[in-house]
Amino acid sequence: MWAQSVHTFADSNDGGRDGAFYGTWQQPPDPIGVQDVPDGPFVLQCKHTKKADTTLAPSDLDDEFAKVQALVERGLCSSYVLLTNARVSGNSEATIRQRLLDAGVAYPLVLDGQWICDTIATRQRLRTFVPRVYGLGDLSQILDERAYTQAQALLGHLREKLATFVVTDAYRRAVQAVEEHGFVLLLGEPGVGKSVIAETLAMTALDRWGCLPVQAHKADGFERHWNPLEPDQFFWIDDAFGNVRHERHLTDDWARHMQKVMAAVHGGAKVVLTSRDYIYRDARRYLKEYAYPLLNEQRVVVDATQFSPEERRQIVYNHVKLGDQPHEVRSSLKPHLHDAADTDPFYPEAARRLGLRAFTSRLHLNGRGIADFMTRPSDYLRATYNGLGPDEKTALALIYQAGECLPSPLDLNAVQHDVVNRLGGTIAGVSQALQTLTDTFLTIGSPPSNDTITGWSFKHPTLQEGFAAFLATDPNLIGIFLASQNWRTILPRIDCSTGNQTGTLLRVPPSLYPNVIDTLRAADQETREDWAGQMVWHEFLASRCSDGFLTLYAQAQPDAVIRMTRFTSFLNVVDEPRVLARLQHANLIEPAHHQLIVERVKKLAVESPDAGWTWLPEWKVLLSDTERKQLLTHVKQQLPSRFDEILQNWNRNYNPDETDPHTYFEELEIELKRYQDALQMMQMRPPPSNRPLEQVNEAILTLDDEIVTQGPHVGAPHGHSPLLDAPYERSIFDDIDDD
Repeated sequence: MWAQSVHTFADSNDGGRDGAFYGTWQQPPDPIGVQDVPDGPFVLQCKHTKKADTTLAPSDLDDEFAKVQALVERGLCSSYVLLTNARVSGNSEATIRQRLLDAGVAYPLVLDGQWICDTIATRQRLRTFVPRVYGLGDLSQILDERAYTQAQALLGHLREKLATFVVTDAYRRAVQAVEEHGFVLLLGEPGVGKSVIAETLAMTALDRWGCLPVQAHKADGFERHWNPLEPDQFFWIDDAFGNVRHERHLTDDWARHMQKVMAAVHGGAKVVLTSRDYIYRDARRYLKEYAYPLLNEQRVVVDATQFSPEERRQIVYNHVKLGDQPHEVRSSLKPHLHDAADTDPFYPEAARRLGLRAFTSRLHLNGRGIADFMTRPSDYLRATYNGLGPDEKTALALIYQAGECLPSPLDLNAVQHDVVNRLGGTIAGVSQALQTLTDTFLTIGSPPSNDTITGWSFKHPTLQEGFAAFLATDPNLIGIFLASQNWRTILPRIDCSTGNQTGTLLRVPPSLYPNVIDTLRAADQETREDWAGQMVWHEFLASRCSDGFLTLYAQAQPDAVIRMTRFTSFLNVVDEPRVLARLQHANLIEPAHHQLIVERVKKLAVESPDAGWTWLPEWKVLLSDTERKQLLTHVKQQLPSRFDEILQNWNRNYNPDETDPHTYFEELEIELKRYQDALQMMQMRPPPSNRPLEQVNEAILTLDDEIVTQGPHVGAPHGHSPLLDAPYERSIFDDIDDD
């Protein structure tokens, strides 16, 4: 805040100097109360107390006064700045100044806790990089009435997270991306802190830019809340493309709305998306990154292996210090916390659990036990679930069964009563357990899909995954859940494969495969005209089924396999070819079915035209090299002569209310260029004329003349360079067991 190049020293053997400045003090453009300061050298000394309402007395500084005279004699101190978060009375300030003058200091300056509070209240950028202060002070002093109301609502569930929040390099880069571009995509493994970064950005955006925060869980929610006449909006969307695995219908919704998202950003809104990294890898093929450069350029990866040592230690310290572990446990943890922070990989969510008694009842308080807890959180989580009482297990099972949220107050149906009875719980006991588990295992609020109800859900997705792993040890319980839920709830949350699926919630044993096939039969019947619903069960068949399961499915549902051969364009969007490729890999595609596939893609390859079969991986399974070459020869012969008709169809389908002509025809241009590339790779000479591409450009120019183009881009505020962490040598865990 002083805008000077201050040098900091290590905590040990600093000789009475926490920091120093050499040279001429340059007044910053916006002075903050430190003016008319003479030339250096300067000494900066900090005195911190963790006890509220402490008053600093001159006698507390006797050791420092002795060091000051030596610093003056060595020519290291002309001006002396004392900073403290304690209160300093007028008489004490006068005494401290006089003793410093007597020691030879030319200009003593005492800045107390009130000065620090005033500086925080008047410097928003400082709050951006120390966001935990939002949960400490009176927000009405720094925010207007509208923003204050929004902040209070946001802090209702964010206060606990802010108290333990650590400013990491990922957070700084996210701040910079939002400042400079108005958009950031946060990617990372589960448990690395993506969500809390997004929520903290919402709080700082409210303060810094006056942006009204909106948590839009889905694309249609974004469209519903976006107001072009209210540019100061901040949207954050957690798990945009799926919670624990890729959910194709969410991605397709974002793909359809991405142009509006970018229009909102250009108009001044701020947008933050989060996603698990492996989910985004699946989703990106459907998002048209080439059309929206910000998606590719403004990705901030929160890498579990890239936290600095200082960041790791501060994260562990905050969670253990502010958790509910008793004094004796913190004392036992203390010698091992440096090693806990150095584990690889390092997950902040594991550090949070380390600070809570609910998760550590079975923890061995030695170096190996703590290291295992940090690096194998799922194993300890299963053991923790196993050690819970019947009412606690039943409460968690009811929430898992409910899907997104178990509504409050409890009003259980017959199936839920059956779960209570089978797990040995009681209604009264479950009600009490829900309260007990809140803030550790559970959180209470509205689910993403319905903000009109309130209820309980798992506090973190990894807690839900861990409970599923616990359930999977009892086939009887799995059978209860398969029988008690509809297919839309079941299929995204189960796995019928034999591998280790990333993000899988509940593994179904082969003995229960027939139950799942009955579920798929119901899904097929209900989604004949429901494209979004079809994606749910298509995705399940394509990615989470073993050969044995698919064999049973093909025998039970032969008509479903035939219907999948009637896929449509565009091949990079439709799901049926992926399912067919998986069936082909399992040797379950009959010759007659294969012929239907070849005839269908031959038709679409020219009529659309659709070149997806030339590059999508599923088509390398579905078509032989000979079939691919024959199909390419067919395209080379037929496409040029039929292109006038194709272009007329594209023109008829254009809707200026949905997109601009450049974006609309970009798909067609890409397909034509892919055919050119495919012909060259097959060493087949492309047609000598680029007339089809020229015709597309002519169509774009014609449509451009008929519509009004969008206004200019509105730039985001200019960014600043990130703050640097001060080095230290003293152990951060020295006071971890102080009460």
